[in-house]
Amino acid sequence: MGLGSDVIDGISVCLSEEFGDEYTIYSEEIKQGLKEPCFFIFPLNPSQTPMPAARYERKNPFDIHYFPKSRYERNSEIENVADRLYTALEYITVNGDMVRGTNFHYEVVDGVLHFFVSYNLFVIRQVQKTPMEQMQEDTKMKG
Repeated sequence: MGLGSDVIDGISVCLSEEFGDEYTIYSEEIKQGLKEPCFFIFPLNPSQTPMPAARYERKNPFDIHYFPKSRYERNSEIENVADRLYTALEYITVNGDMVRGTNFHYEVVDGVLHFFVSYNLFVIRQVQKTPMEQMQEDTKMKG
């Protein structure tokens, strides 16, 4: 399992704890039979930036869609859920570590809440060391 799916798992756990079992949480494409109210966790353009000492910063932005149950009080339901998401998703657990969300904001498009949050992590890549006696030097002189 990759780091991205670990972040999705962390988001899913927080959503489940905050909203309970009556809200379905999807992280894969929904072909048919969407059960409302529900959340859909959609990763947006993750990126990785090299840092010193074999470290990398991975940025994991997400758009969490919320499909409301109510047909008549949709706006107030969406406002209530968005308010709860700010607190529920402030911290998630990824591989046993707490990760804080950043860049929180939301918008409503066609009656669906789009709640945006990023989880940025530092990853240390293990560098395979070659014993000195196995290294070869290839030197050429200019001149």
